[in-house]
This record gives sequence, structure tokens and C-alpha cells, in this order.
Amino acid sequence: MAFTGLSGQVTQLPWEQAVGAVRFEELAPVSAFPVLPGRRWGPGWWWSATTGRHVVHGSATMRTQLMALDRDPEVTGLSARPVRLIWRDPADGRVRGWVPQLFARYADGSGLLADCPSSPAAGGDRAQRARVVLEAVCARVGWSYRCLEPPPAVVAANLRWLAGYRHPRYAGPPGVRAAISAAFAVARQLADGAASAGEPLQVLPAVYHALWAGQLVARLDEPLGEHTMVSAHQSNSGQTGTVMADARRRDEE
Repeated sequence: MAFTGLSGQVTQLPWEQAVGAVRFEELAPVSAFPVLPGRRWGPGWWWSATTGRHVVHGSATMRTQLMALDRDPEVTGLSARPVRLIWRDPADGRVRGWVPQLFARYADGSGLLADCPSSPAAGGDRAQRARVVLEAVCARVGWSYRCLEPPPAVVAANLRWLAGYRHPRYAGPPGVRAAISAAFAVARQLADGAASAGEPLQVLPAVYHALWAGQLVARLDEPLGEHTMVSAHQSNSGQTGTVMADARRRDEE
């Protein structure tokens, strides 16, 4: 595998050695995302609430996946295009390579290499061959490789809205946070709970931040609005803000 080290030089290491020695979540992209003339979407930056740093993305689809991983409480680190996997194809002896779009570090120390195709057929045969290789090499070290499926449109829209309040500045002062926790100690509609916690213009951003951070829970597979049922209890999390985490578990089964 090849990666760009802290000195800016491209370094190559055997896969198993690199997994134990390299902090993939701290690496700069090993190659840049292309800028395609006439394309409506170009590369951009996502500010990660998980790491407090920016992560580059190359498409709207990839940004949505970054957003979902950034909200996953099991994720502790994120990076884009951190490594190029290189191997010799046993079928024809040719050297091949692949640069996964995303890396996520989980709290248990394991890693995820992922691509964010806009459709199952994106990338053609080359992507399918690379997927087989990457799944195998990741499994050898207890990691995983996945082609992340776009979330349902309603979930994506809700995540985008909550992501606008992901920065800690929206958490509110301690008194507001305490009032919000008390207001939603029992499940109630979002607007009613926010109104009971204080001035809505001050409270609502803190409510949305708490929903992003998982301190409050609500169904994200239904449109988020004033009548959404919100609770501070985690016992209902299987039905609420864990859509993407549940998807991860299903993929790994």
C-alpha cells in the first residue's frame, strides 16, 4: 500500500505492517479528487464534529456518507482517500491499484475503508474486482470494506438539517442544556418541549444540536418537524437516530 506521510512524501509499506503502524485517520489524501469541467459538483470540505478537522469530499454522495459517519457515536476518526492499495492480479499478473474514498476509525480500534458509489454499477468491472480484493485484505486484519449505499431521501434530508447544528457552539449554555433534558425526559413533540425549555430562538438550535449528538433521539426515517416525537431516553434508540449504525451492523452480518 502507498500513502502520503507527514513529510509529504509518498511511502509504501506492506499492508499488515501499515495497519498496525499508520494512523490512517491522520493522513492527507494520497491523490486529489478530480475537477471535471461541466460538472455541477466539485470537491469540497466537510468540517467533522468527531475530529474538529476538515475532511475533503469529491461528490454530494460522498458528503452524505461523511455526514452519516460523523454522527455515528462509534466513529472516532475520519479521512478521505488516505491510502492506495496495490496488488498483483493473479489472473494476468498485472499490477493494479485502488484508492478507497473514505476511512473511518471505530472506538474499538478497527477500521473501515469505504467507497461511496452513486449507484451499484458505478465504477464498472474495475470497481467490482477491487471490491473483492479490498474485502479480503480488510478481513485479514479485522477491518471491513464496504460500498456505502445512499441513505433514504428523508433520512439524508434530516441529517443535513441536523448537521447544520453539529458545531459545539450550538450546544447552548449549561442552563439551557439542563432545561432541554428535563423537558424531554418524557417523549413529547419537538415544538412543545422546546417551548417549555425556554425562549425558542435560543432553545431550538440547542435541541437540534442534541439530536445530532445523540443526547436526544427521534425518528429520522420520517420528516423532522415541530410534531416529531423527541425523547432524552436512549431505550428507544433502536427506532430513532440509529438508522446508519443499524445499517452498518446489517452490512457486517
